Amino acid sequence: MKLYHHPLSGHAHRARLGLALLGVPHDLVEVDLKAGAHRTPEFLALNPFGQVPVLDDDGTVVSDSNAILVYAARKFGRTDWLPEDAQGQAAVQRWLSVAAGEVAYGPAAARLVTVFGATFNPEEVIGRAHTLLRRLEAHLAGRDWLVGERPTIADVALYSYVARAPEGNVDLSGYPNVGAFLRRIEALPGFVPFARTPAGLSAAA
Repeated sequence: MKLYHHPLSGHAHRARLGLALLGVPHDLVEVDLKAGAHRTPEFLALNPFGQVPVLDDDGTVVSDSNAILVYAARKFGRTDWLPEDAQGQAAVQRWLSVAAGEVAYGPAAARLVTVFGATFNPEEVIGRAHTLLRRLEAHLAGRDWLVGERPTIADVALYSYVARAPEGNVDLSGYPNVGAFLRRIEALPGFVPFARTPAGLSAAA
């Protein structure tokens, strides 16, 4: 397997972290976004949207970080990471949708402003991030993981951008349950860290 990624992309880290936690052997292929490598005909043949990550499994190409998580869990029969029962699957899917929605338009967007110079309204996206974090904090009260009694790909899907939210000027200090959740993920066997950037609140850390 080859995972096309960029080290500062939270979506790419999500896929890389999922493969690592599931113990899936893979080779990393870095895509030079600054040089426009994601807009070359060769890369667009893999993903016409011109985005990382992309997984190439011996000719089976999967783009989108959440789709990669599902693909890897299904291919390797990891029902511990993606439940087979209807209720468990629905619960995981709920959080994958949060990762693609509230996370993308909250902490991820806030980080895009400081790290990549995106033109989002900082107050708006930081506000969205805190709305998400308040809900996440409440959900994690009295539980270790988002779904059930053990980690799933739902937890992986939220980790990267929540962990690096301070880079987008989103303060995590008021969310102790969220902080403990992040530390539990970081303690899992196979965990790979997400590259840090000296941006936002992290610039003074």
